[in-house]
Amino acid sequence: MLDVADRIQIHELLGLYGHLIDERRWEELDQVFTADAVYDPSSFGHPPTTSLSDLIELWTGDMTMHPLAHHATNIVVTEDDGGTVRVLSKGIGVGRKGRVGSVTYRDIAVRTEAGWRLASRTALLRRAEDW
Repeated sequence: MLDVADRIQIHELLGLYGHLIDERRWEELDQVFTADAVYDPSSFGHPPTTSLSDLIELWTGDMTMHPLAHHATNIVVTEDDGGTVRVLSKGIGVGRKGRVGSVTYRDIAVRTEAGWRLASRTALLRRAEDW
């Protein structure tokens, strides 16, 4: 069962994600993701990755449109009857030309010896045509 300290740590995990991405501190992403994390950015037209090293390769390779700034909002942490910890949040991204975009994140967080980490993240782009 999640206590208040767990919830705060998970909220801070999402905040740390934004800081590390914005500062391009790829080598520190092990503080956010498990080594075998699944990341699904398919709604952005990119293939899912199944490890932290593959994710870093994606982000440092062809993904030149990565926003300059990430902001996490509307964070909701729940725990399933089976113990799976799910995190639903919104993200606001600011691009190089000042354009703003919105994403919905669906995460699975796990407690590790090093603290809470994301084992899975799906990024769903919010687009006008989806309405």
